[in-house]
Amino acid sequence: MPKTTRILPSIALSLLAVIPFQAATAFADTQTSSPPSVYLDGRPLTFSVPIVIDDGNTLVQMRPIFEAEGAAVTWDSQTRTVQASKPGITFTYRIGDKTAFKNAQAITVPYPGRIVDGVTMVPLRFVSEALDNLVAWHAIPRSITISSSHKLDTQVEYGVNLRTSPDSATNANIVRMLSKDESIHVIREVDADWLEVQTKDDKIGFLSAKPMYTDYTSPALAEKQGDELLAFGSRFLGTPYEFGATSGQTGTFDCSSFVRYVYDQALSIALPRVSYDQAKVGQEVAYDKLRKGDLLFFKARGLDIGHVAIYAGNGQVLHTYSKTLGVHLMKLNDSWKKRFVTARRVF
Repeated sequence: MPKTTRILPSIALSLLAVIPFQAATAFADTQTSSPPSVYLDGRPLTFSVPIVIDDGNTLVQMRPIFEAEGAAVTWDSQTRTVQASKPGITFTYRIGDKTAFKNAQAITVPYPGRIVDGVTMVPLRFVSEALDNLVAWHAIPRSITISSSHKLDTQVEYGVNLRTSPDSATNANIVRMLSKDESIHVIREVDADWLEVQTKDDKIGFLSAKPMYTDYTSPALAEKQGDELLAFGSRFLGTPYEFGATSGQTGTFDCSSFVRYVYDQALSIALPRVSYDQAKVGQEVAYDKLRKGDLLFFKARGLDIGHVAIYAGNGQVLHTYSKTLGVHLMKLNDSWKKRFVTARRVF
């Protein structure tokens, strides 16, 4: 399990520092490995000088972190002293010393900073413990996460495992179960499938990004999940059409069994079996506001709602209704637009 430590909101982040975590053994073999990625509040940080790992201690460039946090940084080359200031906080450190000062209060530095190619490097653990941010090392993916947030603004809606890595293929990486109604903070969207989060007990880890688990959403995540939904559905291009096709099998589909299967498998969203009932799920969305993954409903077979399709972007839909075409992508023409009834957003 990765060890996490909290730092001070503002300047805290500043000096990124070292972490000899329990996972530090993986960290320490850096001579033969590429340096880890570093994320500050979900944003990747770049350094002009590579991260240095020495005897399990991680040294990182200080200035980019302070500047990312909006801190003013000054450097005295004669005394080799750096000072970073934000409202209410002044941090001072002379490179090589085993003592630093926060608001004139002495703090012991367990592993001294150093100058590398003219750049001030500081130990990550020192900053994390001294300045109250939350910091975690992830062996998989090889990365360091720093969070300055003190707000738990997302709610768990269905019990889900917090994991040390974005991988559900094993139970060995499970930290604990996050219970329904537990509050968390989303640090970043790893991809369409995973969120990196922090918890009320100051853990940083990964959980499924599927909509059923939390109330978190964002346009960027919806775009990623829409692409994933369509990529999964496109695996079945050409699959024959059969009216009343049996649910759960993939040999044939009708319009609503196809939509139901794709939503369930790609996003773990359970939809009703028939299009009329599917049109009651989610929120109505205007035709000119459509995004990938929205459901479009049409008049068909004399019914007010008798057909459903998945919006694929650029005026196209992914659906099935024809024994000739089976599952296919199609540009909506005027005939289809005249039969359009409503659109629903499910995620």
